[in-house]
Amino acid sequence: MKIIGITGGIGSGKTEVARIFNKLGAKIISGDEIGKEVVERNRFVLKKLVKIFGEGILNRNKKLNRRKLGEIAFSSIENRDKLNKIVHPYLLSNLKKQIKAHRKKGPGIVIVDAALIIEWGLQKELDYLILVESSFQNRIKRLKEYSGYSQKEAINRIKAQIKDRTRREYADYVIRNDKDLKELKRKVLFLWERLISKIT
Repeated sequence: MKIIGITGGIGSGKTEVARIFNKLGAKIISGDEIGKEVVERNRFVLKKLVKIFGEGILNRNKKLNRRKLGEIAFSSIENRDKLNKIVHPYLLSNLKKQIKAHRKKGPGIVIVDAALIIEWGLQKELDYLILVESSFQNRIKRLKEYSGYSQKEAINRIKAQIKDRTRREYADYVIRNDKDLKELKRKVLFLWERLISKIT
């Protein structure tokens, strides 16, 4: 089993790329989904988040309001670092366990879809790393249209992450995503065929 990472800044379209790979036959490990499970289902993590960020991050039913947590956490570097310190150890541990489990399975491709692969040093666990890039303007547009972020929220989230030029230093392949979905599918299919040729 080959483990291939897909990384890229928020709004770049990396998750859409992962979906296309999934339709082509790859299995997906989603960093976002694991992170969601960690903050919503791990009582110890939720308790720590409330202690640090206050009960304002909870809904009336005492469930986590992820949107509110995000607004607070990404309003400053200090708050973002506090969030990461609480959540990331659990998220990363889960990711590594899933990668290890898939390694033992038969032939095929597993895609690890995670924005912070490089920041975590997770590229060392992968066979290849794909970077998805897009312009600053397109990323903001997507975050506003599809995620409902305000202009300020979108900019704060983008600026909280490392630059693409840093990601390129670690990437084996780069997909530029500034056009339509049809063009993106064409690029992903081309790369899929190259990857398949390397592992068969």
